[in-house]
Amino acid sequence: MKKETATLAGGCFWGMEDIIRNIPGVLSTVVGYTGGEIPNPNYNIVKLGTSNHAESVQVEFDSTKLSYTELLEFFFRMHDPTTINQQGNDKGTQYRSVIFFHSPDQERTALELITSIDAKKKWPRPIVTKVIPAVKFYPAEDYHQDYLKKNPGGYTCHWLRN
Repeated sequence: MKKETATLAGGCFWGMEDIIRNIPGVLSTVVGYTGGEIPNPNYNIVKLGTSNHAESVQVEFDSTKLSYTELLEFFFRMHDPTTINQQGNDKGTQYRSVIFFHSPDQERTALELITSIDAKKKWPRPIVTKVIPAVKFYPAEDYHQDYLKKNPGGYTCHWLRN
């Protein structure tokens, strides 16, 4: 086994986590906040959209079973990477699309995949997903972890597209 970490933001973290945790090769998921300016953010701060944190999922995966490219392919199918600061009804900078890379290889892989998806016109508009270095990740409150597992009828705007 070779453990690797990925940090992805693509709208409300509940729906993303619900899909990601079921991908073969994923070892664990934690929802939280990253990319902002203030330390120790909480939901009441992040939901205002003024802290610059993004709702994110930190994923630990076995890269011998799931490559980073494959994980990102799921990421680009589970949300609309062509909308700025929005997924479904969720609007604000906290819902932006970002890949927070943990290594130069992850950065290169993400940029190459975005170029490839755009060239194939898989989306009607260009991808606006940012690819930036990972910074401190703050786990969200306990009630957000595995939210849709605990609340199966809860809100999500995420699904796997073709």
